Amino acid sequence: MTCKQLYEIADKIAPFSISEEYIQKLGHHDNSGIMLDCGEPIKGVVFSLDLSQAAIAAAKKAGANCIFTHHPAIWNGVMKLEEGAGVDNLLTCIRERISVLSAHLNLDAAPGGIDESLMKGLGGEIPLAVYEEVAGGAYGRVYTVEKSTLEEFVAEAKRTFGTDRIVSYGGKNVRKVASFCGGGFEPKSIAFALKKGADTIVSSDGKHHLVQEAVESGLNVVLLTHYASENYGFLRFAGRMKAELKGSVPVYSFTDARLI
Repeated sequence: MTCKQLYEIADKIAPFSISEEYIQKLGHHDNSGIMLDCGEPIKGVVFSLDLSQAAIAAAKKAGANCIFTHHPAIWNGVMKLEEGAGVDNLLTCIRERISVLSAHLNLDAAPGGIDESLMKGLGGEIPLAVYEEVAGGAYGRVYTVEKSTLEEFVAEAKRTFGTDRIVSYGGKNVRKVASFCGGGFEPKSIAFALKKGADTIVSSDGKHHLVQEAVESGLNVVLLTHYASENYGFLRFAGRMKAELKGSVPVYSFTDARLI
C-alpha cells in the first residue's frame, strides 16, 4: 500500500475535486491531499483529526508509519523547515519516516462526510436546505429534529459527541436546527439559519458579538468544541476507510481527550 493508493481510496469516499471546487467556486482556501510521502510502503495508518505530537506518539506505539488527518498538516506555504517555524510536528514525521495525508473541505462536504455526520448526530435525517453546495456535496444544513427542550437537546449532544464542553444560549424548544461543522459560526451562516426558519444554530468557534447577534435575533445558540463537532464524523470516515482497505493494512483511530 502506497500513499498514492491510500489517496485514491479516500478519493472514492470524499473526492478531492470537492475541495478544488470550493477553492475555485467559493473562494475558500484549502490544502488537502498528500502532505508528506516518505516513499515507503504503508504498514499501518492512524486517523487523527490533527497532526499533533500525541497523534505521532500513537502512530509510533502502534507501529504505523502513516497518519491521515482532517485538518491539513500544511495549511499555508512553508518558507523554511526548521524547529520553531510552525512545522515541528511535520519535522518529527520526517525524522520518524511517517507519511501524512489530509482530507479537509472535501471531507467536510462529501456525502456521509463530517458536516452531514454532524446533522445525523444531532438527530436530523434529511436537509430542508443547504448553505454551500458543490458538485457531489454540501456544507451547512437546516433540518428538523424531534422536538425537545434546549436542555434536553444539549444533554443528548453531550452523550452523542462524547464531550462535556458545550456552551448554549437561549430558551426556546428545539425543533428546526441549522448546523455547521467546525468554524462555521459566521454572519452569513447566522443569516442563513434565520432565513430558513431555524430556531437553533449549532457550530463552533463562536465570537461574542456573533453570539449576541444570534441570540437577539431569536436563535438558540449551541457551541460545541471545534474538535467534537468534527471528530464524530471523522471517526466514521476512518471506519469507512478501514472497510475499503479490507485488512490490507492495520487501521487505528486516535482521539485527543484534551480537545474534545
